[in-house]
Amino acid sequence: MSKCIRVLKYMLFAFNLLFWAIGCSIIAIGIYFVVHNIYGSLFPDIPSLTTGNILIIFGCVIMVFGFVGCMGAIKENKCLLLTFFILLLLILLTEVILAIVLFVYEKQIGPYITNELKISLEKHKEKNLNETIWDNIQSSMKCCGINSSKDWGDSVPSSCCPEETKDCNNRIAFKRGCSDALTSWFEHNFLYVGVVTICTSVIEVLGMSFALTLYCHISKSSGSLNTK
Repeated sequence: MSKCIRVLKYMLFAFNLLFWAIGCSIIAIGIYFVVHNIYGSLFPDIPSLTTGNILIIFGCVIMVFGFVGCMGAIKENKCLLLTFFILLLLILLTEVILAIVLFVYEKQIGPYITNELKISLEKHKEKNLNETIWDNIQSSMKCCGINSSKDWGDSVPSSCCPEETKDCNNRIAFKRGCSDALTSWFEHNFLYVGVVTICTSVIEVLGMSFALTLYCHISKSSGSLNTK
C-alpha cells in the first residue's frame, strides 16, 4: 500500500472516530434533555418532536455513520466503505431535496408554524404547567406570547417579565412577541446557518471522495493479487 493511501486510510479512520465521539456526546445531551424535560414539545400535534428526541435521533445517525466509516477504513472492508459512501450520498441528496422543498413552499411555512404555535400556546394554557418550553423560550429570548403578552390573557406567566419582577402582567411584560423574536433570530443568524450548511456539505463530499478512493484502491489491489 502506498504512503498516500495509508495516510488517507488513517485520516478517514480518525475523521470517523471523531464523528462517532460527537454522536455519542449528542445522544448524552439528548437523554439529559429528555430526563429533565428541557425544551419539551412545542407543537402539540407532534408530541414526540422534542429537542431531546431530535438530539438522540441525530446523535444515533452520526454515531452509526462514524462506526461504519471507522470499521470500513481500518479493516479495509469494501462493503463497509461502499455502505458509508451510499449513506453520505443519501444524506447529501436529502439535504438538497429539503432545501428545494423549503424554497418552493416558503410562503406556506410561515402560516403553518404560526398556527401550530397558537395551538401549542392554548394547550400550555389549558395544562397550566409551572415550567414549559414556552417559559424557556420567553425567558431566554425576552419575548411574550406569539404576537404580544395579550395572547396569555390576564394570566401572564412570570417568564414574560424580567427575573426581578414578582407579579407579571401585561403592563410590564416584554413587548415583543416570540414569533417576531424567532424570525429576527433566524434572520440575524442566517449567514451562520448557511456557512454551517455549506461546511457540512463540503465535509460530506470529502468523506465520500476519501471512501471511494480507498474503495477503488482496495478493489484494484485485490484484482492485481487475483491475476497473479
